[in-house]
Amino acid sequence: MKKCCLILLIGITSIKGYSQTVPAAPAEKDWSVSLYGFVRTDYIFDSRKSATVREDNLNLYPLDVALDANGKDANAVSQSNFLSITSRFGIKVKGPDVWGAKMNGNIEGDFFGNTDGTIGTLRLRHAYVNMDWSKTSLTLGQTWYPTFIPEVFPGVANFNTGIMFNPFGWATQVKLKQALTKEVAVIATAYKEREFFALGTTGTQNAASINSTLPSLNAQIQYKGKNWFLGAGLEYKSMQPLTVSATNIVTTEKVNSSSVFGYAKYSNDKIIIKAYGISGGNLNNLVMLGGFTGATNDGIQSYDPTKTTSFWIDIASNGKVIAPGFFFGTTKNNGASDPAGSTAQVYGRGITGPRVVDNVWRASGRIDFKSNKFRVSPELEYTTATWGDADLYAKASTNKKDVGNLRAMVSCTYNF
Repeated sequence: MKKCCLILLIGITSIKGYSQTVPAAPAEKDWSVSLYGFVRTDYIFDSRKSATVREDNLNLYPLDVALDANGKDANAVSQSNFLSITSRFGIKVKGPDVWGAKMNGNIEGDFFGNTDGTIGTLRLRHAYVNMDWSKTSLTLGQTWYPTFIPEVFPGVANFNTGIMFNPFGWATQVKLKQALTKEVAVIATAYKEREFFALGTTGTQNAASINSTLPSLNAQIQYKGKNWFLGAGLEYKSMQPLTVSATNIVTTEKVNSSSVFGYAKYSNDKIIIKAYGISGGNLNNLVMLGGFTGATNDGIQSYDPTKTTSFWIDIASNGKVIAPGFFFGTTKNNGASDPAGSTAQVYGRGITGPRVVDNVWRASGRIDFKSNKFRVSPELEYTTATWGDADLYAKASTNKKDVGNLRAMVSCTYNF
């Protein structure tokens, strides 16, 4: 009897041991998290002082002639710098479905800082969640301004990514995208200006946006084919610089403006061609020329947006090891629609006292040398700005002067 019990016990133990060696069915993975980013170092040389941010890392346009006591141009001096502040990291997250939508989120930052005084500190770039149904997607949070198209922006080596000619920046928003066919989609976005909004008359950086109850509204249509990516859109925004005037009078005066834009990209195994154009009023929040004028009547300022037109094209090789590229961009200050009067003020970008920028153009050539995740990109860039005395429309009408800056730089980037 004892012998039978012993045999039975050994058998049960063997079965139990065997069952422990069989791999269990994998549990459903509800979450996934991935880290990405790059480490970047730039060496920069400029032949002339320019309007820049973050210790000359991001250049906008050459500064106007400024004569010293001896009649020499104080801005006609060269500068150089090493910087790594554009190094970046981000986290992408995927989670369980919600209401039938696939969920993903993204948070990203760099060390560019939000002001020159905070250079080297962490800056929020993206922080959003995306809900994706079969033909509809909804994005909530901070991401690119809707006029910045991630699929169509210049491939320049400089960190400026075509700034002054291509819209740039981020804003907290609600974006709805609806596919009409496999290739065609429409997009509607409501957002509030957040990054790079130029100072208005008084108050904080974003006071004009906060004072306005109406968010900026953007609508687009896009086509995505095998080799082509095309799109066009329009935008309307209403800013309110003040709630109480300088003479202590309640005001609801607003800066109302609109813009239209279009873009195209063609790519194959050998070449990538991109182009973009935009025309509209009060585009300074996109790090472009423009703003608005303020004329005072009965103690209250009324506003008129200044208009800007911009266009760029970028042509590059699609080489996996060596990829040369060329960029050209131009932008023009078209001024306000109505004369503001001799005592009016002008708010925005491209203004220094009574002098304003009339136009800017830039040409650059680069070569990307790539090996695995490492890239070295030398680039030569020449930017010219025409300055002039402002007239009643905030346009440069007289005493025009051209100034130019040659920027030579090398960027080294290691992606992860």
